[in-house]
Amino acid sequence: MTTDRIEALLALKANGLGAVGRDRIAMLEAIAKHGSITEAARAMGFSYKAVWDGVNAINNLLPRPALATQTGGRGGGGAQLTEDGRRLIVAFRRLEERLSRISQALVVDGPDDHADLLFWSMSMRTTAHNAFRCQVTSVRRAPVNVEVSLRLSDTNSIVAVITNDAADELAIVPGREAMALVNSSFVMLARGDDVPKISARNAIYGTVIERIDGGVNSEIFLDIGAGKTLTAVITKESAEDMPLTVGDRACALFKASHVILAVD
Repeated sequence: MTTDRIEALLALKANGLGAVGRDRIAMLEAIAKHGSITEAARAMGFSYKAVWDGVNAINNLLPRPALATQTGGRGGGGAQLTEDGRRLIVAFRRLEERLSRISQALVVDGPDDHADLLFWSMSMRTTAHNAFRCQVTSVRRAPVNVEVSLRLSDTNSIVAVITNDAADELAIVPGREAMALVNSSFVMLARGDDVPKISARNAIYGTVIERIDGGVNSEIFLDIGAGKTLTAVITKESAEDMPLTVGDRACALFKASHVILAVD
């Protein structure tokens, strides 16, 4: 005799924030237990990069970081949960436990045909490493395109150019919460605090906190403040020529036309 089971998967959202699921909560718990991303990744059987990316995604989607990290690269550094991070874990586990009880009650009391249940998980998956929760601050319309300014943090903003049709469909107006997506391969880097004279509208300053070299390309992570991280993929040759190492200041540049906007 088989026992029917419904597994309820929780994605935690509040006040327009991006979704945080079970896997990323488990990463936070492991880091809190082991004190570093390196040890957490080893304990979970994940790569360092997988946990690093998960932590960055959480911090980029929250108004304040859930995890405070200390630089040190793959071989060192530490990490500590913030108060917001602890509250996030407690809230998630409490809701998950309640949701589990409800889902099992549905097995006992629910309809005979589980296919009729509208339990579908809707989530946005994207190849863009940079996904930031922003607030629209201004909208400038022209005959063809719309220039949208978005507040990323107290010190940084992003400009996007989209079509009028897209702006209408997404209901882009000042005060609207939106996700700004930028593919890491679209991000150019300049060393230091001086912006070169190029046509890119977006210039965001930060400090290099991680560099991962591959055979051809290098992945550069910048701490851009407010607990947020921006990722760029450039050629390894360019990273060495500048050069860019952990602790260096850098400016991330990308075109307004390369910013994709998404709304809930």
